Amino acid sequence: MLVGFEVDVIALRKNWVVMIRGSGFRLKGWQQAAVAVGSAVGALLDPRRADLIAALGETTGKPAFDRVLERMKRSPEGREILLERPRVISTSVGHAWDLPDNTFGAAYARFMGSRNFSPDDRPPVRFMETEELAYVAMRAREVHDFWHTLFDLPTNLIGETALKVIEFEQMLLPMCLMSVLGGTARFSDKQRSLFYQHYFPWALKAGARSTDLMCVYYEKHFHEDLEDVRRKWGIIPAPPPPRPNATIVVPL
Repeated sequence: MLVGFEVDVIALRKNWVVMIRGSGFRLKGWQQAAVAVGSAVGALLDPRRADLIAALGETTGKPAFDRVLERMKRSPEGREILLERPRVISTSVGHAWDLPDNTFGAAYARFMGSRNFSPDDRPPVRFMETEELAYVAMRAREVHDFWHTLFDLPTNLIGETALKVIEFEQMLLPMCLMSVLGGTARFSDKQRSLFYQHYFPWALKAGARSTDLMCVYYEKHFHEDLEDVRRKWGIIPAPPPPRPNATIVVPL
């Protein structure tokens, strides 16, 4: 069976970690391919299916998650994340709503609140072979909204596709590349022109210039000024949409 994995949530060092019972279960090659193909087709038909997108990322992304894990182990802040295993859930990030307006935490709270998003809505990890890789996959999934906040990207189709370009540059996940291809296929001609002329060049530059964003312990920087953390991490916020007939300039 490829479904029905039990997920136990336990307290660990005052944080939360998803423990996947039987996380050492290994899908056979044909099972992994079947889940990947089925998830890809389903996600293309209904991009709102976060569970299918998550399954696609897990079944095609093990080599990428292995590389991210090794980078985290070489980074002091990355090692701290792996040791403490923070979860981006309401019980651990709720204090962001009480921080001063100029802080990164407050900007994240505004992003989530203005869209009526909950940090608890992410689907669990189901298809990683080890608990450690499962946590890295979950961490990559849960910091997505931090990246939206830092790069000042909307959650519309263009914004999500642009963020997937950055995620691909940061993690080399095949799912991110497939999401870019699938997203641009759904664009109107006007959206496609705007994306490739305006957002795509920016996203390539932004993803390459940023620090290793999987090695950032975001929760410990909530109290810092938003613009300060952007400068510290090499973040280039998304440029505003161009005015009609304006010349497109990519930030240097």
